[in-house]
Order: sequence, then structure tokens, then C-alpha cells
Amino acid sequence: MGILRTSLLSATLLLTLAHAQDGMDDGFDLPELPPPAAEQPATVPPSSETAPSAEAFEAEPAQEAPYAGPQNDAMDAPEPEQPAAEQIEAAEPAQVQATAAEPVSEGEPDKFGDTPPKIKVRKFPDNLDRPVRVGVFVDEKKLFVKQGNQTIAITAIGNQLEIESNGTKETVGQREFYADDNKKCLNIAPTEKQLKSSCYPGYFIVKATKSKVTAINVVEVEDYIRGVVPYEIGKLDSSRFEALKAQAVAARTYVYKHFNSRDAMGFDVYADTKDQVYMGYKSATPLTNAAVKATAGETMTYKGEFIIAYYHSTCGGKTETMVTWDKKNLPYLRSVPDLRPNGQPWCNESSYGKWGRKFTDKELVTLFQQNGKEAKAKVPKFKKLKDISIRKKLPSGRIYTLQVSTDKGSFKVTGDKVRWLFKQKGTILPSSLFTISHKGHNWILEGKGYGHGVGMCQMGVRARAQAGQNYLDILNHYYPGITLERFEH
Repeated sequence: MGILRTSLLSATLLLTLAHAQDGMDDGFDLPELPPPAAEQPATVPPSSETAPSAEAFEAEPAQEAPYAGPQNDAMDAPEPEQPAAEQIEAAEPAQVQATAAEPVSEGEPDKFGDTPPKIKVRKFPDNLDRPVRVGVFVDEKKLFVKQGNQTIAITAIGNQLEIESNGTKETVGQREFYADDNKKCLNIAPTEKQLKSSCYPGYFIVKATKSKVTAINVVEVEDYIRGVVPYEIGKLDSSRFEALKAQAVAARTYVYKHFNSRDAMGFDVYADTKDQVYMGYKSATPLTNAAVKATAGETMTYKGEFIIAYYHSTCGGKTETMVTWDKKNLPYLRSVPDLRPNGQPWCNESSYGKWGRKFTDKELVTLFQQNGKEAKAKVPKFKKLKDISIRKKLPSGRIYTLQVSTDKGSFKVTGDKVRWLFKQKGTILPSSLFTISHKGHNWILEGKGYGHGVGMCQMGVRARAQAGQNYLDILNHYYPGITLERFEH
């Protein structure tokens, strides 16, 4: 979950913002809290066809998208075919010591067949034939709406809205706001300054809860996707049109899968990295709109159910399974090589193709004790760091078990949570695909990738599209075994 990208932000800012969003690294991270148990995501009516096997998205090309998606609610995933523990590859003791960390093997380059996969056409199911409800502004202190020549200010007192316009105030339970007849979208924002650039299709239901204001955008799914694609993969040029199409299908699949998943909040999905970044038409372009139109109604399913379409920024040469979150794996979220014919990762134009970090002994003593809770580790109060070793690795080479030895005993950190253990100044590690060595009083981390590594690698998708690959082939590579279905009325 890839999960929240106008102008592209620097990579450092991306990581800092990502952590601020409830630990959502680059926007693709798994949320810490599952939806309430009573909430059930939408499913597709059972298909009579068996899902086929499958072996055989204008911005600066080398820059990452300013957010990047999920996303991600692994908690509502269907039961997998294989238990998580079977996916773990244990590293030999000699290979995992901090002073002798080995580089990760990247596997074999992938190959594509000449025949693109077919799309199955189906009638639109009744349970999906409705607009999506997007929690755009949740628990805000104040909102502003621009209608005609007036600016409306909205605040909350208890469970009542206080609406002020032209010097008059009224109190109501909730209110709907629509765009002016001569406009294609509604201007609504938390500040008056942001009003001018906001542009949301559909209409808004605004309500008050505990003296906070929540605004829910009720919008047709295809219009919603138009407001997602530019932020999740960037405003690419025409040479990467297939990447935009792939992102549109992934985003559409994600939202349908999550219909009703936030029902307790009164909507389906959040408009940030808790689900997918959505900002209305603010940054939509003719090209991103064309990609949405070209794939209208297209989704990915597995055995009659929408897949959980996780995606991330940069895989580093091989994707990962859900075991990195200690979740049981799914058949279509395998660890697959992502290499060019020359053996280099498709995502190597990313600024996170390779990365490094350096920490002193003293820094890590402080950081580990500060970050232990977030990393879900039982960290003792200690004064001296003795050793850091990688005990087990996942199929992609990402760390599964990191063991830390101190003067007060040892502790372990599992999977993607190792990134939070090293969090410094609000920034977590780019990925869990790294080696670690000790030189003098310094610990050196050398890594690859950006994000959790599960599902579609967005920087890989961009490169594949530029190389001429079809979006259907691209999706089948990252989500093997899926069925591509188009819903029509």
C-alpha cells in the first residue's frame, strides 16, 4: 500500500513527509492500524474463468513522483496459499555478520512473450456501480469553500457546523457543496490561500464531529482516478504513456478493492498515503487524463476478487512478498526479478538505485532506544552497542531478522520495521534491502531501493514503458497470475 506526486519533491523531503504520514515511508507503506473488523472491502462477483498464469507510468524522467502510493491495507487480504514462514530464507551466520555483509543476488533478467494478455469484459456489478466516497479533509479545524464571488468559512462546534458567509452565520448538522454551474470543479481547502489552486470534481458532504470538520468528496471513480495518477507516478511524457496506463489500472483496482473499507468514517478511502494520494484535478494533464480514459473500467483480479494492488517507488532489482510485514503471502505478490536484459535493475534511474548511511556507535545507542517502540522491538536500556548482525533474509535479499547485541542483552527487529529502528530526525531508512558493516566507531549501511518492495515497482514501470513494453505485460510481470478485467455498463 503505494499509497501518496505538480512539481516533484526532493527525495529527502519525500522520506520526511512519508514518516509524518503515520509511518508511510514513501507513500507505499503498510498502515499501522487495520480497518475496523466490521468493515469489509468490496469484492467482484465470482468469475467462471480461471485466472491465467503470467510469466511471459510530463516530468523529469529521472525523478520520482512527489508522493507514491499506497497505500496499503494488507490486513484485509484473503488467506494465501503458503504460510509466511516458508518464504523466509535464512542467511548463514558467516554471511550475516556486520563486518562481512554480502551483496544481494539479483537473479535473472525477466523475459516477455510476443502476445499481450487479453482483457476480459464483464458487466458492471451492482455493488460497484456508484461514485467513490473520498475522505479528502478529515478532522480539520476549519475549511473554506469558494462559490461565486463569496468565500464560505466552515468551522465546527461539537457535532454542528458553523457556516459563515458575507458576515452572516448559521448552524447546521451537515451540508452538501456543489461546484458553480459554469465550473467543472469545486474550490475547497483548509486555507484561503489554497482555494485558488484546488479543483475537485463531484460534490462534497461536509459534517462535524467532536468540533472537527470532515469533507467527503463524492465523485465518479474515473474522475477520482484522474486525480490520483499524477500524484502516484508523476506527470510523465508521452514516451512513458504505458506507465501512466499501468498506474491507472493499479489505482482503479485499489479503490474498488477498498469500497466500504472506511465505512465507520463515512467514506471509502482517504485522499492521502493511508490509501492513495488524490488532489482532484489540480495536477491532471491531457496525457494523464488520456491514460485514464484509455483504460476506463480496467482492473486486476485473482480468482474473481480484486487484488490488493500494492506498489512502491524503487525495488532495487527484485520485488518482495508480504512476509516483510509478517503477513501471509498472496499468490500474485511474489518476489520477482526486475532486471533489464543487461542484468541491471529496471529502476536504476531512481536516485535510490543505491544509497548509503553512516551512524556512530553513540548515535545508534540513542536512536535504538528512541525508536524501539515504532520498530516493534523490545529494546533494553543499554549504554554499549556490541554488534549488529543480519540473521535472516527474504527472497529479494531484504532483511527479515536484524539482531542487535548490547551490554544489557540482545534484541531483534523483523522485516520492514528495521527501517524504523534507524529513524533519525523523522526520517526512516529508504528500504530494508541493505548490508551493514562496522568500521572504527561507525556503522556503514549500503542499500538499494525505496519503499517496502511489494508489488509494482514504479520506477521500473517508467523505464519499462519507455523501452516499449505494453502496460498489460508490465502489470502481469509485477502481479503474476492475475486476470485483467474491464467493467462496462
